[in-house]
Amino acid sequence: MKVILLKDVKGSGKAGDIINVSDGYARNFLVARGLALEATAGNLNDLQGKKNSAQHKLEVEKQENEAVAAKIGGKEITIKSRAGQGGKLFGAVTAAVVSEKLKEQLGVTVDKKKISLNSEIKSFGEYSADIKLGQGVNCSLKIKVEEN
Repeated sequence: MKVILLKDVKGSGKAGDIINVSDGYARNFLVARGLALEATAGNLNDLQGKKNSAQHKLEVEKQENEAVAAKIGGKEITIKSRAGQGGKLFGAVTAAVVSEKLKEQLGVTVDKKKISLNSEIKSFGEYSADIKLGQGVNCSLKIKVEEN
């Protein structure tokens, strides 16, 4: 019997796979536990529609990431901070601060988890950060830390 797996089944396949198994295993284990559906024409059509929808969603997300990368790529943001003697900042500039300043200065929202600082920012100067937006879309950003 041909079935469509709804969830990963150890030893059989991953979710979305169409596999051929014995009738008893299909009816008594896979279908009974909600792990699979019988591979009818309607179910196969639904599976294909879901795959097409997921692919379209990935393409749209990649286009959005490329648009954000075009706005950020090669730009510079300025962060004003206070420091003690010797130019050492009171605290460090983190990815969360960079994300906030990106939204404020460039009007772009980027999750702080996607920002990778190349070095710790604990003093005034110029730094760089890599931003990994997903689907292979990356860009770099210059950060200038100035005295408040």
